[in-house]
Amino acid sequence: MALRNAASFLGQRLVGAAELGISAAKSGAGEALTNAFVTDGVRHASNQAVKQRIRAIKNIGKITKAMKMVAASKMKNAQVAVEQSRGIVNPFVRLFGDHPGVEGKAGVTVAVTSDRGLCGGLNSNITKYTRALLKLDTATAGEAASTKLVSIGDKGRSQLMRAEGRLFSYAIADTYKVRVTFAQASLIAEELLKNNPEVVKVMFNKFRSAISFKPTLATVLTPETLEKQLTEPTGNRLDAYEIEATHERSDVMRDLAEFQLAATLYNAMLENNCSEHASRMSAMENSTKSAGEMLGKLTLEYNRKRQATITTELIEIIAGASALMDA
Repeated sequence: MALRNAASFLGQRLVGAAELGISAAKSGAGEALTNAFVTDGVRHASNQAVKQRIRAIKNIGKITKAMKMVAASKMKNAQVAVEQSRGIVNPFVRLFGDHPGVEGKAGVTVAVTSDRGLCGGLNSNITKYTRALLKLDTATAGEAASTKLVSIGDKGRSQLMRAEGRLFSYAIADTYKVRVTFAQASLIAEELLKNNPEVVKVMFNKFRSAISFKPTLATVLTPETLEKQLTEPTGNRLDAYEIEATHERSDVMRDLAEFQLAATLYNAMLENNCSEHASRMSAMENSTKSAGEMLGKLTLEYNRKRQATITTELIEIIAGASALMDA
């Protein structure tokens, strides 16, 4: 600041000398120096812009770092819930088997996505695999098959409505604002069963580790469709157990199928929720790292411009002092 004041003072003296007709001012040096000091405010405008960008990137880096810590904390709690929910679903897989290739005249495809963004390509992957599954089902079962598309989570709704609007039925949003419970999954299962589907396919992200989550397809069949899978190598193993029930076999199968659908949805929502936190933690870590790299580049640029400005001011002061001494 002192250098700028000194330079401005010398500029004023040089202008006064030019008005008095001093030879040094007449040579044009005084006019050039005066123009240099008049544009002093423009010269420092770029430095102020860089300084504002540095401040903004610092704030963004703080936000992304905080979001990473919050996601890591939530992921730990979600991982415990995922491990507990797997104990409900795995026995059904061992009992009824897994039949991803089974087709029915009426089916429902459920895409489990998140309600919030900033979690990398988590939701885009589910949308991509769901579209590929719908194309495969259409090619296999033909146009006569009736397939409906349901989205759990708000982020998958817009993408699926735009891509598969003719099949899209409805979306269930705001499922992760509160803790995911089995009662919530049961309500969604009841809503799906109103369509009387023969096959329900659930697409979700299966949590494997903090840096790995895999799009997974879970298939739930109706009792009638399950009976048809008795001859399959990975089919229904219910006949290996002795059932002590007062109801008919069909009633037991229907109750088990409904419970399996609710348990599968419950596990899928928890798996996807845990994968969302892991993906957001990874995305925020990358964002924080990128913000740090950009901050380093801008700081270097700012320091270079600042040093160039200081050097220019020193040269101008020396030139002005030399002109006054010559006068």
